[in-house]
Amino acid sequence: MQTPISFTTDPAYDILRSERQPLGSIFTPKTVAAIGASEQVGSVGRTLLWNLIGNPFGGTVYPVNPKRNSVMGIKAYPNIAAVPEPVDLAIIATPAATVPGIMSECVEAGVKSAVILSAGFKEIGPLGIELEHQIIEQARRGRMRIIGPNCLGIMNPHTGLNATFAPNIARPGNVGFISQSGALCTSILDWSFRENVGFSAFVSIGSMLDVGWGDLIYYLGDDPRTQSIVIYMESIGDARSFLSAAREVALTKPIIVIKAGRTEAAAKAAVSHTGSLTGSDEVLDAAFRRSGVLRVTRISELFNMAEVLAKQPRPKGPRLTIITNAGGPGVLATDMLTATGGELAELSESAIADLNRVLPPFWSHSNPIDILGDAQPERFTNALEIAAKDPGSDGLLVILTPQSMTDPTQTAEHLKAFIKERGGAMHGKPILASWMGGAEVMAGEAILNSASIPTYIYPDSAARVFNYMWQYSYNLRGIYETPALLEDRDGLPSRSIAEELIDTVRREGRTVMTEVESKQILAAYGIPTVKSCVATNEDEAVDCANLLGFPVVLKLLSKTLTHKTDVGGVQLNLMDADAVRWAYRAIETSVSEKAGGENFLGVTVQPMIRLDGSYELIVGSSIDPQFGSVLLFGSGGQLVEVFKDRAIALPPLNTTLARRMMEQTQIYKALKGVRGRPPVDLAALEELLVRFSQLVVEQRWIKEIDINPLLASPGEKGSLLALDARVVLYEPHVREDELPKLAIRPYPTQYVSPWTMKDGKTVTIRPIRPEDETLSVQFHKTLSEQSVYFRYFHLVKLSQRIAHERLMRLCFIDYDCEMALVADYKNPITETHEILAVGRLSRQHGVNEAEYSIMVSDAFQRQGLGTEMLQRLIQIGRNEKLDRITAEILPENVAMQRISEKVGFRLKRAMDLVKAEIDLRAIASLSTDKVN
Repeated sequence: MQTPISFTTDPAYDILRSERQPLGSIFTPKTVAAIGASEQVGSVGRTLLWNLIGNPFGGTVYPVNPKRNSVMGIKAYPNIAAVPEPVDLAIIATPAATVPGIMSECVEAGVKSAVILSAGFKEIGPLGIELEHQIIEQARRGRMRIIGPNCLGIMNPHTGLNATFAPNIARPGNVGFISQSGALCTSILDWSFRENVGFSAFVSIGSMLDVGWGDLIYYLGDDPRTQSIVIYMESIGDARSFLSAAREVALTKPIIVIKAGRTEAAAKAAVSHTGSLTGSDEVLDAAFRRSGVLRVTRISELFNMAEVLAKQPRPKGPRLTIITNAGGPGVLATDMLTATGGELAELSESAIADLNRVLPPFWSHSNPIDILGDAQPERFTNALEIAAKDPGSDGLLVILTPQSMTDPTQTAEHLKAFIKERGGAMHGKPILASWMGGAEVMAGEAILNSASIPTYIYPDSAARVFNYMWQYSYNLRGIYETPALLEDRDGLPSRSIAEELIDTVRREGRTVMTEVESKQILAAYGIPTVKSCVATNEDEAVDCANLLGFPVVLKLLSKTLTHKTDVGGVQLNLMDADAVRWAYRAIETSVSEKAGGENFLGVTVQPMIRLDGSYELIVGSSIDPQFGSVLLFGSGGQLVEVFKDRAIALPPLNTTLARRMMEQTQIYKALKGVRGRPPVDLAALEELLVRFSQLVVEQRWIKEIDINPLLASPGEKGSLLALDARVVLYEPHVREDELPKLAIRPYPTQYVSPWTMKDGKTVTIRPIRPEDETLSVQFHKTLSEQSVYFRYFHLVKLSQRIAHERLMRLCFIDYDCEMALVADYKNPITETHEILAVGRLSRQHGVNEAEYSIMVSDAFQRQGLGTEMLQRLIQIGRNEKLDRITAEILPENVAMQRISEKVGFRLKRAMDLVKAEIDLRAIASLSTDKVN
């Protein structure tokens, strides 16, 4: 029997994943230095020291003050070097100008991390920015992590650490709270005491000089005490870091954000407060959707949603069933439900029949289910049971108003017992409650809350919460649904054609591409365009029209003007040669008068395309200052700015994400077919959006591009056709390294290349794709029990290994924090693709290191695949500038140990584990021949 080539580290399930926490020295320090500790009443330094010593956290506190021998009765030290033992965490509360020097001393003393409370940095302008540069330069020299500056500090309520100048420490709980505003932190803290809300961590992040959203999301994502993460945000900071972390953590722990700056006035206020640029709010919404983050608009909703998402299952759809003993509250809930994107569930015939048997004759016979004002507890539970079983419902809301025949407390007791009998589950559907009234309903509310049923004073608030739950579920499904794989067309995309066109225009010093050039760019990526013919005089225009056939359209040809209609540069529906000659002269005259004759180079002649029930769409891309290239889709034509029916998304797209983008618009309802009209080819439109996204990702010199209109014709013979296109490039002085990075790293094509196994079979080794889920299922069916045991350290059932929830996370990866290679083999007999091996490189949170894993199908072992995959992972690690790669291998897995040693890993053997490690900074440069 062959020795299986496989070993540990499963990003989704491996319990042996590294326990190292780079931010551990901040949240669980053993020694803390309070630099700037003071006895001055009312000072930050005094409050900080008092908080540290007044809340025992299991560590030692060292005051640092060069002017005093003791502070508050505790021996003080003149500087950090004088502290008698190594310091994990330095809390700095001194004037801004002194902080760079203090940081230098901390580095020399080997301090692991710092929290800088001091203000006076980038928020004050250039002088503060220079101080920050000096601080970060020192921190990097010592590999220190920094929270702040200009922050309140941090709390770990479970250990008792209060490294802030707030008056009290937060209660321990399961919510991780991060705020960019220190003042808001104190307000939330006061509120939490009244509402009895507890926290696993309470962090004022300040201006994010070093530790940012991504670092803290990863930390709280790994923290077993944290069940949900709540964020008050003013600026996004490192967009790619935030999106990578949020996307990974949001599937297991809800992330709820309130973002200041939704209005233009608020955005300007946030800029002045944080010293950071704020981008488009629409783009931020798109980024949150893409990463599975739930955005709310009210501070109260932050913690409402943290509670409800922890207590209740996520709805599978937007349809809510409302059960009420009063009509008015049901109507109010319905209004809010539909106004914020939800739907009222339509009762099935069987559900209505069942309700008729248990409710009085005068019940509403529709949703909301009005069970009348004399409803007893049994009537509530009977209606709830029927509604929960109805397949047309995705969630349940029970509303009670105190009436003479209704007992709020007993009804709550019955609901609690009813749900408990069913194991706390209502057919996988969330249940919310609104017990309306004052003191008389408080006992009932307490009973429901103890049964993990969230309660709300007002029914419209409960309906709004349900829609937030659905939005959160919808966002996550959009991320992890398995997309369709686009069929490769011969020669598409023709990247070289597009690159040559762009290079030609840039060499001419131009930033605006002509319409003809713009359409050639689209055609290179398989996007159909209307036929065009260039004419530089009247006779050529007539010849073009005769060639294409009447009627025709004439459009301005210019290398400088992009909006043709603004200068009279378009003439439509020209029926004969005379009309073409007149139109040519009219365009030339109008452009010369409005913009100057030098901007007129002739015209393009195109067939006149009749709308005939077709839809005018717009597809485009522009640059956001925080997220780089963003995509736009919506209703097009001349009134695009009037209707503003559009959706924003971040590239790159796949078919699922393209469909989700379309679903955000009003025009999508028409595209599906309306009033007897057939739908357009939505699959073809998805493909077009994916190819357009690919164009934007690959052609980075493009600053703006739009297709308007894109004509979408319905029916079996429907088509998609770009009638007009516009491309604007970056200015000639812009260098390639100055081009903005994409917020989401695109598919790394540089790691795709063929390789031949020992038996002569050729495979393509490439990064994994979301579309590989089906192939991954087949791959796992080829593995022996021994291969599985060597890989996961225990036997894992096939059904568990191929579960969609697991494979979607392994196939749909963030290439910025993880890289997985597959060996893709096209079977010459079946003409189908097979995965023969998988190799994975997973970055460790907060450190510049990664763990790797490899698994080879049993039938294809001893063909050199394991060695080749590992060599490529090492080279990728070097390309990505990692410091170290490690792995843990079972002692019995001799083959994997041999391969690891063969490619340069050092092995450390213990009784039950072999640790493999390679220092990429120390090894000689590897050949890059095998990785293009």
